[in-house]
Amino acid sequence: MSAQLPFDPIEEARRHWDQRWDRTAGGEMVAVTSIMRVHQILTGRLNELLEPFELTFPRYEALMLLHGLEHSGLVRRVPHESDRRAVLAEILPAGRTVAESATEALNEAGFATEPLSAPELSSVASVLRTLRLGAGDFPG
Repeated sequence: MSAQLPFDPIEEARRHWDQRWDRTAGGEMVAVTSIMRVHQILTGRLNELLEPFELTFPRYEALMLLHGLEHSGLVRRVPHESDRRAVLAEILPAGRTVAESATEALNEAGFATEPLSAPELSSVASVLRTLRLGAGDFPG
């Protein structure tokens, strides 16, 4: 984990914002900057947890997607019909083992969301769902 800063950089950014720009927009800037900073923190924590598996979180997500498709009977190795160089994806047994072990490690660490409680996590997800819904991320 990175060294702790001697000040809250987001509050410092708010202070600068308030001095130079429209104070009414400062709340939006702080919310967005907070989300982005938490994304950086969580990505760092998750990558650290996954390092023993030689994975990053994006690689883990791809592996789990293939693992889920395989579990559903949707993925197997099939040669491309016209291009002998191409093969459709299949997870190897070692990949399945890594996917399962990495998932256990992430679950045990609560996906690195400490110190948030279950109700706090639910609240965060609900607020962000509202934003995603408003952005047309999925049908409401």
